[in-house]
Formats: sequence, C-alpha cells, structure tokens
Amino acid sequence: MAEPPSKTRKVDPFVALAVLFFVLAVVFAGAPLANAGPETLAGALLLVGLAGVCCLGVFVLRGPSEEPAETEAGAEAFLSALDEPAAVVAPDGRVLTGNPAWREAMGPGPRLPKSGAAASSLFGALAAARRGELGRAALRIAGREREALVSPIAPRRFLVRLTGHAGPLALPSSAMEVLNAVAGAKAPPPKVLDAFAAASPFGAALLDGEDPFAARIVEANPALAAVAHGGQPGQVFGDLIEPASRLDAAARLGEGGAAPLEVRLAHDPSRIAHLYLAQSGERWVAYLVDVSEQKQIELQLSQSQKMQAIGQLAGGVAHDFNNLLTAIFMQLDVLAARHPVGDPSYEGLNEIKQTSMRAADLVRKLLAFSRKQTVQREILDLGEMISESEVLLRRLLYEDVKLETDYGRNLPQVRADRGQLETAVMNLAVNARDAVRAHGGGTVRIKTARVTQEEAKALGYPNPTGDQALVEVSDDGPGIPAEVMDKIFDPFFTTKPVGEGTGLGLATVYGIVKQSDGWIAVSSRPGEGAAFRIFLPVHVAPVSEAPAAEPVAAVVPKRPAARDLSGAGRILFVEDEDAVRGVAAKLLRARGYEVIEAASGEEALEIAETQAGQIDLMISDVVMPGMQGPDLLKQARPYLGAVPVMFISGYAESEFSDLLEGERNVSFLPKPIDIKTLAERVKQELQKAA
Repeated sequence: MAEPPSKTRKVDPFVALAVLFFVLAVVFAGAPLANAGPETLAGALLLVGLAGVCCLGVFVLRGPSEEPAETEAGAEAFLSALDEPAAVVAPDGRVLTGNPAWREAMGPGPRLPKSGAAASSLFGALAAARRGELGRAALRIAGREREALVSPIAPRRFLVRLTGHAGPLALPSSAMEVLNAVAGAKAPPPKVLDAFAAASPFGAALLDGEDPFAARIVEANPALAAVAHGGQPGQVFGDLIEPASRLDAAARLGEGGAAPLEVRLAHDPSRIAHLYLAQSGERWVAYLVDVSEQKQIELQLSQSQKMQAIGQLAGGVAHDFNNLLTAIFMQLDVLAARHPVGDPSYEGLNEIKQTSMRAADLVRKLLAFSRKQTVQREILDLGEMISESEVLLRRLLYEDVKLETDYGRNLPQVRADRGQLETAVMNLAVNARDAVRAHGGGTVRIKTARVTQEEAKALGYPNPTGDQALVEVSDDGPGIPAEVMDKIFDPFFTTKPVGEGTGLGLATVYGIVKQSDGWIAVSSRPGEGAAFRIFLPVHVAPVSEAPAAEPVAAVVPKRPAARDLSGAGRILFVEDEDAVRGVAAKLLRARGYEVIEAASGEEALEIAETQAGQIDLMISDVVMPGMQGPDLLKQARPYLGAVPVMFISGYAESEFSDLLEGERNVSFLPKPIDIKTLAERVKQELQKAA
C-alpha cells in the first residue's frame, strides 16, 4: 500500500526575508574579524560568540515545532459539537482553535487575556493543568460570572471550557449532544483512542469486534476503570454491564434505538450509566457516563412531586371530612343529652361515637401525611422521650417479639411535637413487629444517637446540615421487596391482607418527619430485615433563650378545663357549613349565649358593621367561599374593637398564621370539635376579655 504523501510546511516570506538579513548581518560583522585573523584571544572569543548568536537566531527564527495537524483537526470537530464556549490553547496562552461560542464570548483574539485578574487566574489554571490537575479560573465576561476549566488533552495542548457560573465541576449540558455527534461521525477505523477521549472525565474505550457487547477492549482511558471497575485490554466490554441490562441494551441497539442506552453496571447494579456507541468499520468507540446521582435526584424529585400532590388531595379531603365529623359529634351531644345512661338508645349512640372517633383519628393521619396538622412544638430530650415510650412499646409487641433499645451517648435535644414523634416511632415499631411475627418472631431494635453530618450522609440522608438526632427502628424480618420500595410511603398502600391495615402508618410517619423539618431513610435487603432512620435537626438554644426558659413555662400554663359551661355574651358565629353552624349555635344558645349566625364572610362583615361595639366574641371558619376568615378579621376589626376572635378549621394553624401577623386576641381550635370543647374555649376566651 502506497505511503501517503508527506505534508510540507509552507514557507513564510517574512520569515525567509528575516533569515536573509540575519545572515548578511553576521557576514558583515565577521568580515573584519576574518581579515584580522584569529591570532588573539579576543578574536577567538568573538568568533565563538558570533557563532552562538547565529545558532540561536536560526533556532528562534525556525519557529515552534510542527504539531500534528490531525490533533487540531480532531479538536475542531470536537469543539464544534459543543454548545458551551471551548478552545484548545498552547502553554503560552495562544488560542490554537475555538468553537463559535468561544469566539462570541471571548472575541476573535489569538490569545487568552494577558492582563488583569482574569489573566493571572487563567495562567494559574494552565499551570495546574501542566501538573496533570484540573485547573479552574474565575472570569467575568459581559457582566456575568463564568468559570474556566482547564485540562490537559495532549502534549502542550490544553482544553479550556467556560461553564455557566463559578461553581462545582459538572458534566456540561451539551455533553450528550457531543457524544451523539461523535457517534454519528463517519471516520476511518481508529487504531487508538484520540487525545480527547483519553483525557475525558467519562469512561471511553476502543472495542474490536462486530458486536460491541461481545467485542474486546483494545484501549481504555483511566476514567473507565473508575466508572465500571474494569476496562483492561483484552476484556470483553459486555462484562462491565449487568447481564439483564446488557441484553436489554443489545435489543434496543438492534432495533436502532437512539443514544444513549441506559445500562446498569456489573460491579454494582444500583449504579446507572448512559452508554454511547460509535461504529467505525469493525471497531467501536464506547463512551460510558455514570448518571447514578442524576437519576437519584430525578427519582427524589418525582417522588417529592407525587407525595406533594397526594398530600394536597389528602389535606383537602381531611378538611371536608372534619366538617362532617364536627356536625356528627355535635348531633351526638344533642342525642346523648336526650338518651342518658340506662336509655335503650345509649349503647347505640356510644358505638356511633366510638366509630366517629376512629374516623377522626384517620383524618388526623391524613393531615399528618399532608403536613397540615396542627403542630405544638417543644424542646424534647430525645433519650428521655424514647425511654418514656418504651413502656408502651413493650405492651404493643407480643411475647414472641423481643424489643432491644440502644441509647447512644451525648443524646441531643430536638424541637418537635411530642405526640407526633411518639406516633411516628410507634408506627414504625408496630410495622416491624408485624414483619417479624409473619416469619415466626424476631427482634425489634430502637436506637437513638447523635450523628455528625458525614455519618448522617453515610446512613442515607442526602443533604444534612450539621449534627443530626437519629432514631432508628430496625428488625430482623424478611426485609422489604425491591419492587415496592418506592411505594411504601404512599397513603393506603399496604402489603398486609385486606382488613389488617389502613396503609396510612408509614404515610403518617413520612408527614410527621417532614413537618418536623427532618428526613427519613430506609435501608433494606431481602432476608436481612429493614431499618427506618429518622433524622431530626439538633436544637441548639441561643444564649438569650436560656434564662427565659423557666418564665415562659410559667407564663403559659396548660388551660384548666372549665366546669361550668354556661355563660353570657353575644357571639358572632361565621361558618359556611350549615350542619356545623346550626347545631353549634343551637347548643351554645342552650348554655346561655346569644348567637348571631353568618353563612359567609361578607354577611358577617355586614353584621359586624351594624352591631359595632355590641359583639363579645367572633368565631369564624378559616376557609370559606368568597371572603376568607383572616380577610374578614382584618376588615371587621374596626367594628369589633379588641374583642377576642377564635378561628376553627380542619387545616393546620400554620397554614394561615402568617396572614394574621400583627393581630391580637386571636386563638385557634382545630376541627373536629364537640360541644364540650367548644363551650369550654368560648367561656375561657370571654373570661380573658372581661
């Protein structure tokens, strides 16, 4: 086969003219010396110096050594596929080639900036790249902060990329288009990996064979070993991919599926990578990009959006259901007064009340899941709280289930709702009990500890901030099947037989933890049990809060229950639900109060205006058609004066508390409510205002 013709370098006429004048200058300078002869020492030294100057001049005028033209050609093809500004530069800062985005961002200049902060930053990055490291430089271009990433790609050649902002290194968004462009390029069969693939941050390999998954690796870059834990020359490339995933990828490739092919890695099937293949003759170039973290983020975002949508639905259903339960409870109070103990109807009414209370508990779980439950946070000692709950937990676990507790040292304080947190731990313990009992008994373990930010991340908390309080409930049961792992926190999802669970246990735990600003992680392998880990932020009381702790507890004591539920006063009762408003007004009138009913905020505002100064208490629903409760209060306050206002709602107080900023004498009573609770609170509010 004929050798390809050698490439000749074009002679620059200006360089040739400079060489000619240099030689003439040397001849003219040496002519007198040659006539005088080299007998003297000075003459000999002058001849030696002149010869050195001649050699040095020829070396300088010869110019830089010729670089392989194919490197620049490959660089232009690679850079043209990039959307982000990128260029190949020499060690002295000369721009050898750049893509259109680079020229648009940096201008047509032949060099990197030579002055200012940008220059020092860039040449510092070039120095780091010469040491084989990734160089970083911060630039300000057109008023926008950009980061330049400098990496070595060939001897005396460096790749400079401008990212969108000064931040951590990430795979450029255009990398997929780059790889697709490479995959679709027509080129002769490669003998070795080019410099760009060899230095790329993602895995690259040159394969020999018709079938890429049966082909053997000819050459691989160092990044492939980091991604796939393999890639030695001679190894079958398909061995790096999990078998089932390999078969699926081969089928999609045979059907002409577009890149990328999503595969799982053989050394760890939980790791996901995108595979790009470019064929050239009987050889393939394979690019393997690890996208496990990206997939995990996408999964978390999808799960978060799904749980948020379900939570909004659950919260809306719970709000409407609370209105119905309030009407049922109040009607039961009316009937209970007519049918006391001993009446034939008493037992039936009591059964209805118990069933209604179970329904109210179900609504509370829905609200906890949707994070719209009323929360009463307090400072809790984690070890003390779990220790107090241990007695009740031992009663919940049967004799064939052993409970083990492990209290770590230096347990922190947390700021959470005690009742909610106890409910969460109890639900997890009951789930663990049911799991081990289904397989003949076992052990349930509850562990509390204080963990550092690094330890929390290793235990499953993706983005912890500072130290965390850990509550872990684990068992040695059969574990959670992988196919249901992403559904366990969904409301009404359960693996128990019909009639043995509502499917709200873990959904409630999820909502409680989120409402407490925490995180819940699950670790399970089939046959090895499961571990649920609750992470809560450690509460560190400010120095200014320490002396005020005791007085606050003394100033806000628990309200004593009012024994005499009768009273006097004019009450404006605002509620759009007729069943709730009518029964509540009737029962309050029976206890001596004068009640004015309003079915909407607009009607209540008119009443407040016509009876300005004559109303002693306003009770209002929060969510109503038209004017909402907080809006009603703001507009009616000039007519109400300083009289107390009590809001009742099926939603949490936190849902609207920000709308009441600056308001005084405002209290909240969550639905569902019975007449006894309502009458007690009405009397307390009127007594405070007296």
